[in-house]
Amino acid sequence: MASKLLRAVELAPRTATLAELVDAGEAAVDQVVATWFQAPRSYTGEDVVEISCHGAPVILRFCVERACECGARLAEPGEFTLRAFINGRIDLPQAEAVRDLIDATTLYQARVAARQVEGSVARRLAPLKAQLVELIALLEAGIDFAEDDVSVAPDAELRRRLDPLLQSVDSLTASFRYGRLVHDGITLAIVGRPNAGKSSLFNRLVEQDRAIVTDIPGTTRDLVSETASIGGIPVRFVDTAGIRDGADRVETLGIERSLRAMADADLTLVVLDASVAGEDTSLIDKARAQGRFLAVLNKCDLPVAAPSPDLPRVSAQTGEGIPALRTAILDAIGHASANEHEFNFITSLRQERLLSECLGALRAASAAIDERIPHEMLLLDLYGALHPLDAITGKTTRTIFSIASSRHFASANDRRSLDNFARIGMHHPVTRHRAGVDRVERFRLARGRMRAGHRRQTGFGIPNAPCPVVGRTSRIFRSLEREL
Repeated sequence: MASKLLRAVELAPRTATLAELVDAGEAAVDQVVATWFQAPRSYTGEDVVEISCHGAPVILRFCVERACECGARLAEPGEFTLRAFINGRIDLPQAEAVRDLIDATTLYQARVAARQVEGSVARRLAPLKAQLVELIALLEAGIDFAEDDVSVAPDAELRRRLDPLLQSVDSLTASFRYGRLVHDGITLAIVGRPNAGKSSLFNRLVEQDRAIVTDIPGTTRDLVSETASIGGIPVRFVDTAGIRDGADRVETLGIERSLRAMADADLTLVVLDASVAGEDTSLIDKARAQGRFLAVLNKCDLPVAAPSPDLPRVSAQTGEGIPALRTAILDAIGHASANEHEFNFITSLRQERLLSECLGALRAASAAIDERIPHEMLLLDLYGALHPLDAITGKTTRTIFSIASSRHFASANDRRSLDNFARIGMHHPVTRHRAGVDRVERFRLARGRMRAGHRRQTGFGIPNAPCPVVGRTSRIFRSLEREL
């Protein structure tokens, strides 16, 4: 196809080549630079030819149309990244980070996304998965040597290995609180009495003359919004109408919108007039009832009528105190924790949900150790923690059952059955150790679930068919039956 677009030229792999873009009649349209990325050393892992044209829209449009005439088609949104993932060039967090990098509105967002594109999430999860797999292997070894009365996995050793893993997953899950701020930003509503300097402060914070400012009370009748960056966090500032009683009908509608903006905002900035005597406690109380708020004294360049040492003082007119106010806003939204994370946080809701699922399974495993649940059942919780970690990166970790299958299972069907068991057990009630369900009932439920899972996977519908898992797993359940 490239030979139809370009005048006869020989492209060498990973070499930029000067060429001529031609039309159907072989007439030159533009002088371009063509680069051939030979598979698998390309972004998608496939053969890719990049053509760099001059920036005229008509040239770019012609190049795309000519390529389609020669048999190409327009890529679907995100299709190149999808192909890169399917071909194993990137994992799921990296694919999500590509989208975040494109959608970034602040430099800090772009830096975070760039780190994740480089694989920071997978590198953060790799040691956790390694620790979990080692713990599973230890339990598997303990089950193998159970008949020899050799205890290779005492409770103290399990606790020593599980507790650091539990803390690490908990910390990574909690980091989403800050990661969500970086990814989504916040909405900050600026409220106050008429003529308190809200619009002037709004313009100062967004660093542009966005809202109309006059000395006439009630100038702002509707909401005015603008997005700006504070410490790399995108903040959507909302200027509101002054809140007061006895306003006319039009201003009353604006006040109602102001109150709704307070309710919807992540943070409310209450602007008080330092030149007016008396602190507006009613407005502060209303903001406190809505959620997080920050009160500030404006017009500190004028004589202060009622000093309030506990409140930050700013001047929207001169800019005094604005840097301190920006810092106070960051502190109010929890930005101080950024120094602790140093990019080691998650920004995806999907990743947070899967980590929460992993954390729940690890906590169930911790409770199982305390309750001295048999190790065969403890493994269900550990595999239940492993599968969400695999789902985050989109890469399946072969289970310890599968790794040992060549030694313990008679056929490929047996190995698939045991893999089904490990996968199905993750969501089973047996992993939750609910009070009131004895160990015999847990075992029966697990065995019934395995049969049901096998029927779904193989199509066999015999209700009372024996459990298809053989080899070591059969020994596991026989030993468990004897214990129960």
